[in-house]
Amino acid sequence: MQVIQIVPQLPPSINGLGDYALNLARQLRKQYNIETRFIVGDRNWQGATEIEDFPIQQVTADSAEALFSILSFDKNQSVSVLLHYVGYGYAERGCPVWLVKGLKRWKANSADSCLVTMFHEVYAYGYPIWTSSFWLSPLQKQLAEHLVNMSDRCITSKQSYAEILYKMSRNKTQITHLPVFSNIGEPECNPPIIERTRRLVLFGHKNSKLQVYQQGRQALELACKTLDIKEIYDIGTPTGLQISEINGIVVMETGVIKTVEISKIMLDSIAGFLNFPPPAYLAKSTIFAAFCAHRLIPCMVTHNAMLTDGLQSGKHYWSASDKNSQLSLELGQVIANNAYTWYQTHNLSAQAKIFINHLNYSNSIIMKN
Repeated sequence: MQVIQIVPQLPPSINGLGDYALNLARQLRKQYNIETRFIVGDRNWQGATEIEDFPIQQVTADSAEALFSILSFDKNQSVSVLLHYVGYGYAERGCPVWLVKGLKRWKANSADSCLVTMFHEVYAYGYPIWTSSFWLSPLQKQLAEHLVNMSDRCITSKQSYAEILYKMSRNKTQITHLPVFSNIGEPECNPPIIERTRRLVLFGHKNSKLQVYQQGRQALELACKTLDIKEIYDIGTPTGLQISEINGIVVMETGVIKTVEISKIMLDSIAGFLNFPPPAYLAKSTIFAAFCAHRLIPCMVTHNAMLTDGLQSGKHYWSASDKNSQLSLELGQVIANNAYTWYQTHNLSAQAKIFINHLNYSNSIIMKN
């Protein structure tokens, strides 16, 4: 059995969404013996024709015809397609009309096939009037509406997104709310914080780390002082700031390193710090998910006063702006435990099962031992 996953990019491109799709493919193979065929929707992507024995085909032009041609490789076989949707991944202005038209044509010619859309984003809103996002928001919304109503089932990472999509479907489609999983693995054994090196981890996109250094420096220093941090590991593309220390604490830039190495570092650290995405969007952050999976203390600059996606400031993450939560090593362990427990409800294994059910494979597979 096989599923087709449509993604904007895959490794070697540094792309959280591509890593997400690849990790899901690995789990479907491991847990259910289901293989994946990838379709890369970014015509400028540069990569191999397979990855870990998963075949890859690339759309060579932004056209409905090009996508339809790839999807219609076997008209006698019912196909299940999982679309990872974020408008800006498939079109520079976030309006992949070609993608939606191609899928619509494929659906019209494939009566027994199944389309599941994972909405990593829905559409842009709240942008200033002088930006292209403001003017293109109506078209982006229209495309999302087409996808919702075309899809057999929909999944998204945030409850607020699920509510938007439910309204778009005219209250006809059940939208599954599923926060993202860790792209850095899920260790089976997480030692208590007291047994770990007094290390704090900064991990993610270059711009996200720049935000921490430039806008969240005071909060970072507070977290380091309170937790008696001895070293900071900056993981990922270097920021270019060449910071060697913060208040006497050594800053070690690792650059881009392998996932297994990142996991080892996290397992021997006590906290992870991030300033982006903001607290209301943590459910869609694979960085936050990695902190939770490794039982780190997630530390942030700001906080959300409302319970969002099951996450609460002072319970699942610490924030420098939350005066009701005074950080300590003891409280940090409680927060790390709570974040870890929250994560287990939607870990990679749990998500693979949900995707299997949505892709209509639940009645035709035998779970591997």
